[in-house]
Amino acid sequence: MGTGSHHAFLLCVALLGLGGWPCAQAKVLLQAQEVSAPGITLRGLTASVDENADGGVRVHAVAAQVSVPAMGWRRVALTVDGTMRRDDRLRWIFVGDVRLGAAPGGALSKASVGITVNAPANTLVVDLRQGAAQVGAWLPLDQTTHAQITLKNLPAEWLQGLLSTIWSGRMTAGQMTADLALDLRNEGLQSSGTFAVAKVAFDTPTGTLAALNLGAAGRYSLDTTRGPARVDLDASLNGGEVLLGPLYARLPDHAVQLGLRATAQRGAIALNHLHVNDPDALQLDGALGFDAKGALTTLQLADFHASLPAANSRYGETWLATLGLHQPSITGELDGGLDLQADGLHSFTFSTPGLDLHDADGRVAITGLRGTLDWARDTDRPATTLAWRTLQFYRLPFGGAQSAWQSRNGTLALRQPLTVPVMKGTLRVGTLDWRPAAARGQRLSTSLTLTKVDMAAFSQAMGWPAFPGTLGGAIPSLRWVDDRIELDGGLSANLFDGYLDLTKLSLQEPLGATPVLTADIAVQRLDLGAITSVFDFGGITGRLDGTIGGLRLVNWNPVAFKARLLADDGGRISQRAVNNLATVGGGGVAAGLQGAVLKLFKTFGYKRIGLNCTLQGTVCQMSGLETTDGGYTIVEGSGLPHLHVVGHQTQVDWPTLVRRLREAIGGAAPEVR
Repeated sequence: MGTGSHHAFLLCVALLGLGGWPCAQAKVLLQAQEVSAPGITLRGLTASVDENADGGVRVHAVAAQVSVPAMGWRRVALTVDGTMRRDDRLRWIFVGDVRLGAAPGGALSKASVGITVNAPANTLVVDLRQGAAQVGAWLPLDQTTHAQITLKNLPAEWLQGLLSTIWSGRMTAGQMTADLALDLRNEGLQSSGTFAVAKVAFDTPTGTLAALNLGAAGRYSLDTTRGPARVDLDASLNGGEVLLGPLYARLPDHAVQLGLRATAQRGAIALNHLHVNDPDALQLDGALGFDAKGALTTLQLADFHASLPAANSRYGETWLATLGLHQPSITGELDGGLDLQADGLHSFTFSTPGLDLHDADGRVAITGLRGTLDWARDTDRPATTLAWRTLQFYRLPFGGAQSAWQSRNGTLALRQPLTVPVMKGTLRVGTLDWRPAAARGQRLSTSLTLTKVDMAAFSQAMGWPAFPGTLGGAIPSLRWVDDRIELDGGLSANLFDGYLDLTKLSLQEPLGATPVLTADIAVQRLDLGAITSVFDFGGITGRLDGTIGGLRLVNWNPVAFKARLLADDGGRISQRAVNNLATVGGGGVAAGLQGAVLKLFKTFGYKRIGLNCTLQGTVCQMSGLETTDGGYTIVEGSGLPHLHVVGHQTQVDWPTLVRRLREAIGGAAPEVR
């Protein structure tokens, strides 16, 4: 077959034309191993043409494989059945059915087709219908690679082949209507026009890019002929949900203006220009980029303005959750910019005339935030100030303050010490250096001093009984390293007329779902009278020393520690405290002291009190001053009546022990079970 017959055959059997070539011959059988034209190849072709009695021609054509690379069609099976005749205007009219097998998205699996070839007018008109879907195309006969196309109610899945040439996503639902121009090239295609889509859904293999029930309308242009595919879009979005990496949008029912210029190559997508205008929530200009696996590689917001809470509820909740803020309530206004690249954060600036934030988990809350933070990795930035009216972090309330900041050499630092009111005392932040670009290693370091913090207020904030006195101490160096906060040195505090030293403290994922705290605690010379009066445990006088080593809390619940508590200077202990200590240890008063005698005394002298607990998982290994037959000594008496309290249970279920302690300090008689 020559070039002319190749084209004529394609026009007859591949729905690209049936006129301009005398293919209506009686009882003709045509076969070809391969036929190709610009942008399309057919293999394994068989066509039969039979003249009907009424003067028409019956056409049956089968192609084992049809490939249109620019459309993402490869090895698609084609079957055409129908009748061709000439009308009184000398046009060839073909009416029949077309069936495609293995076409992306199941396109044209069983469709009706009408083709009109008008040779004098150099025009080929194709009309395809399947259910509610309609495709109309107008092609010049001398340039069948160009078409004007109208789409109505086209299933979005039918676009899967074309989209597969640009990205790795998969269309799963939706409909499209469009008027467009299409030019097929050997190296790709060019297309532009207007479109409207409804209830579109798509996803990607990694699940990082997705949409559901998306509606949109606007103009587009697409060019896949040279280098990366290029897409320009000017549209309005109307409802639906969109996931772009860490960014999730729940779009409103009213129109959201979207403009973008994008490139796509080998599955990677770069939105080189992105403009969003949601009038009552968010306005931004910037850029986004994703690699072939759907991971975010670029997030640039050159200029954005957020009106809260609308911007947060529609666009921000998921991203803030990745920062550890769960369902935050935010009101106010926020302006700023952000530059996040594949190699990390390059810069940010945030400014607000007034903003309030409250985390649903109660870990972070702030009111009256106002001012600016401005940081850059590679350049110095002007000094800024940031102030607030109230601040809360993990239940601890702080008063208002104004801080001064400056970014130099990639570090955002306090320009001067900051003093913040906290529970009738003060927190003084001597230094604070933050390196936002640090992916590993030290991110933040600071030095803190606490003075005259009211222990009763502190206890109330933590949900504890009201401890008397004041809390004071110093943290010479606190660092954020990798994903954890560490104390370099320790925290020293005055408590219950004694001392508490906190060392080796580390808090991992402080804003994560399951923060992990580890520390060693040492107490010296605590006043037992003050402690037992607070907890209503029963009166004990004397001084307490001890250690809690290897403390490990997961989501603020203890899972491991080794506690040793000792009062060895002597003192007095009440009858109730005796009973509670004995019950906690699963034991009782030694037989040498009869119950009737015990009732005659309200307090007893003691020489030593000792109780140890090593927790591993949910079991606490108990011990005391010394081992005795069948148990361990908890209280060693002094004087008369001589008191000797023994514990018998060496392994106690931790929840059971906690229950006993709660019953003891709550005034109820603890039960041993």
